[in-house]
Amino acid sequence: MERRLFLGALSATAKAADICGCALAPQAATAASEPFATVGSKIRITKLKVFGVSLTPTSDRPYVFVKLETNQPGLYGWGEGTLEGKAAAVMACVEDFKEFLIGADPMQVEHHWQAMYVHSFYRAGPVIGSAISGIDQALWDIRGKALGLPVYKLLGGPVDPRGVRGYYHLRARTKEDLPRLREEARRQGITCFKSGIPGYYEWIETNAKISRAVRSIADLREGLGDDIDIGIDFHAKTSPAVASILVKELEPLKLLFVEEPCPPENVKAMQRIARRSTTPIATGERLVAAYNCRELIEMGVVDIIQTDINHVGGITALWKAGALAEASGVAMAPHACEGPIGGLATVHVDAAMPNFLVQEICSGVEIGPQEKVWHEWLGFPAMRMVNGRFPLSDRPGLGFDLTEEALRKYPFGGTRPMARVYHDDHSVAAW
Repeated sequence: MERRLFLGALSATAKAADICGCALAPQAATAASEPFATVGSKIRITKLKVFGVSLTPTSDRPYVFVKLETNQPGLYGWGEGTLEGKAAAVMACVEDFKEFLIGADPMQVEHHWQAMYVHSFYRAGPVIGSAISGIDQALWDIRGKALGLPVYKLLGGPVDPRGVRGYYHLRARTKEDLPRLREEARRQGITCFKSGIPGYYEWIETNAKISRAVRSIADLREGLGDDIDIGIDFHAKTSPAVASILVKELEPLKLLFVEEPCPPENVKAMQRIARRSTTPIATGERLVAAYNCRELIEMGVVDIIQTDINHVGGITALWKAGALAEASGVAMAPHACEGPIGGLATVHVDAAMPNFLVQEICSGVEIGPQEKVWHEWLGFPAMRMVNGRFPLSDRPGLGFDLTEEALRKYPFGGTRPMARVYHDDHSVAAW
C-alpha cells in the first residue's frame, strides 16, 4: 500500500512538472532550425572552436577567441569573448553553447542570440555574456562574408566616411612628458585622451587626498591644452560621497566625461552624483545585454554608455544598447581593452551609430608589444588610428583574416586572478 502511494505521488509530481513547464525536453539545434528551412540560407555551422591565447604566460587577461566553421568551403567567422580574470570559465561556457549552434543556419543571428540568452534560463552575467559575445561576433563575421559586405554596411553605416573617432590612453610619467605627447597627438591628428584618477579611496576621504587628485587632473589639462578632449576614469574606486566632491571640483576643467564614478549597479548613487555636476557621466563597461542599460538611461543617470562588445553580448547587444541610448539622447563611447577582434568588431558598430561619440582602445600613442602581435596575426596595424580615426575596411565581414597557426605561438597560460589591492588598513580596495 505504501509503495502504491509513493509511486502515485511520483506520478502526480511529474504531471505537475509538465503543467508548470519544468520538465520540458531540450531540443537539438538542428531541430530548432527546421521551421526556418524555407526562408533561411543553406549555410550550416559545422564546427565551433574556442582558443585561449596568452601573450605572456602570466597574463591575467588571456584572449578568448571563437571560430565558427560552416559547410561552405572557406566560409568561417571569428569572434572574441575575452573576460579578464575568467578566461577558462568563458571558454567552458562557449563549449556549452555548441548544442545551440552545430547544424544551425548562421545567418539567423538574432534567433541564436535570443536562444543563448533566454534558454540559459539564469540571466547572463559576465561569463555567459562574454561567451555569447564571442559567438555573436563570429556569426556576424560569417553573415558579412556570405553577403559580401562589411558588417558596418549591414548595420546601415557608415555615418561618417572619415572613419571612427578614437582615443588612446594617456601614458605620461611626469608633467614634463605632457607637452611631448601633445605635439605627437597634433602630428597624428589625435583629439582625445583618457587617463585615470590617481590612488585608491576610502568611503570618506581626506582633503589632502582629494586635493592631490584634483591637482593631478588639472595638470593634464594644462599640459595637453584646451584643444584636446580628456576623459577621466574613476574606475568605480570612489564612493558616492567622494565622487560627488571630485566631479564638482573638476567642472572648471571641462572634461569630456567622468567614467564610473561609482559601481554601475548602484544606480541611485550614480544618479545622486550626476545631479551634483555638469560634467558628463559615463559608465557601462561591466554591463551585460541592452536590458542592463535600461534603468541607467530611463533614470537620466548617464550621458554616455560604454558597453563592451566582448561582454555585453556581441555586435547584436551593442547595437541594441546604442539604439536604446539614441532614443533618449544618450551618446555611445564603447569600452575596448581586450584583443583585436573585439576592437575591430566594435568599430563596425560605431560606424553605424548616429549617437556615437568616441572609441576607446587600451593602447598608447606609441605602438606597444600587443599591437605588434596584432599586426603579426592580421597583416595590418589593427586598432591604430589614422588622422585621429580608426579607418573603415571594405573587406566583407569584420574585415580581417586570422589563422589558427598564428595563435599557436601564444599558448593559453591558464586563468590568472586580476589585480588585488588593499587600503592601508588591509581592507579590500576597488580598482
